[in-house]
Amino acid sequence: MEKHDCSSATQEYPHPFIYEVKLTRAQRIRGILLGSILVPLRITLAALFFLIMWPIARLRLAGLSKEERARPVRGWRSWLFHPIVWLLSRAVFFSLGFLWVKVKGRRADLKEAPVLVVAPHSSFLDMLVLCPTQLATVVSRSENTSLPVIGALLEFNQSVLVSRKDPESRKKAVTELIERLTSKGYWPQMLMFPEGTTTNGRALIKFKPGAFLAGVPVQPVLLRYPNKLDTVRWTYKGASWTDALWHTASQFYTNMTVEFLPVYNPSEEEKRDPNLYADNVQKLMAMALGVPATDYVMEGRVPVSTLGGLSLPLASPGRETLSLLRKNGLEAHEIEAALAKIIDRCLSRAQSSKANADELTSIFFLKDKQAAVCICSLYSKDETVDLRQLYCSVSALMDFSNFKDLLHTAFKFFDHEGKGSLSAEELSDLMGALFGIPQHNTGALYAEASSRGLLTEENLLQVLTTHPTYQRVVNDYLQPEEVGSQLLLAPAANGKAVNNNVNGSLHHNKKFK
Repeated sequence: MEKHDCSSATQEYPHPFIYEVKLTRAQRIRGILLGSILVPLRITLAALFFLIMWPIARLRLAGLSKEERARPVRGWRSWLFHPIVWLLSRAVFFSLGFLWVKVKGRRADLKEAPVLVVAPHSSFLDMLVLCPTQLATVVSRSENTSLPVIGALLEFNQSVLVSRKDPESRKKAVTELIERLTSKGYWPQMLMFPEGTTTNGRALIKFKPGAFLAGVPVQPVLLRYPNKLDTVRWTYKGASWTDALWHTASQFYTNMTVEFLPVYNPSEEEKRDPNLYADNVQKLMAMALGVPATDYVMEGRVPVSTLGGLSLPLASPGRETLSLLRKNGLEAHEIEAALAKIIDRCLSRAQSSKANADELTSIFFLKDKQAAVCICSLYSKDETVDLRQLYCSVSALMDFSNFKDLLHTAFKFFDHEGKGSLSAEELSDLMGALFGIPQHNTGALYAEASSRGLLTEENLLQVLTTHPTYQRVVNDYLQPEEVGSQLLLAPAANGKAVNNNVNGSLHHNKKFK
């Protein structure tokens, strides 16, 4: 039975969220020989230091009331336990092969910059930066407090905790964060990774505004790993955390450079607009690193770029679906026939638009159910797929119909009552189907397309094909595969990623006719 790779990519690193350690045969043999000796020894030493840290970290706040724990630790609890945990933390990383850390520049004091913003964020090994920053306070998921040792260290650090699943927790964390950053030296210096997730370091993804909400000065901090073999990256796809740990611990040593840039003092405009503040610091850090600054983000565990409020997947589910179907031996006319069956099923309303892997196998006459399972995984976390999403995202990449026909079919899919217009929620569902991922910020598009009253098919088509922003979205993401495959992202002069496709607009001018 043929095996299917559910996360195939056509380029070596199509975006910052994919990374694989590339090893020569000699490096692989060397890694096995050294790893069999060094990895067990180093993991054992690191675990030993962690276990020693555990009770010491707990002692720092032992016996304090809830009110006392809500204030920064002072006195003997600070000067006694802080250096011990700092030394043990450094010992953990030393045992993993980080024998020394090169520091460039000067770390600003608390009054100069209440927060340190660190990028790029590559893996859990980046936490070594806490040593040259004297264990600055961090922001962490509240779920991490239940982890052995890690929970004790977060308590020791008096971290700001937030639950990503609880909106109220996020609001409370924002309030606490602003309070600490504007405390004028009452709370210790904070350290934050504004990217919010790990990447391969080849570009800076969009900074989240958290570190910039208070409008206080920040000090940018750059992380580099100047090694012949880059082993530390742990990304969305590719290298796992175990790969990063094994390959790093298998080296004789691993270099790390921490560079403190000059303090960035925000303008009045940046103080009023945290997103502008974050974008400007991102550009500054990207320029210092010599990499592009992009608008890529992780949204619902899916890497996307944003334009006009729309979330545009970096790895198109429709494109990957087409690839899987062709690997399974389907010709264009067979795919077209299967898509016609999907239209009939979705418009009849007799059956659910949701299909499981078995149904998908039957619709496309697939020889291997695993291909259907992979296709479902591109659109959802379970073995089901909304056929409307599959139809729209795949049809947009095939040349048997123009965009006007595609939009007409999609409009009928989501105009549940046949009233000839869509609500804001229905528009969000329609755009989600076109791109293959949920859309949560279609308010601007809805306002533009319904400016003359109701959001009709004609109004939506006009906006998507004439408005500069949305026309670019359609041209770049909703076009036949042979044109879409030419899309290459490259850094522009200003550091932003841009589209190098010079034929897309011409092609779509033809399709819109």
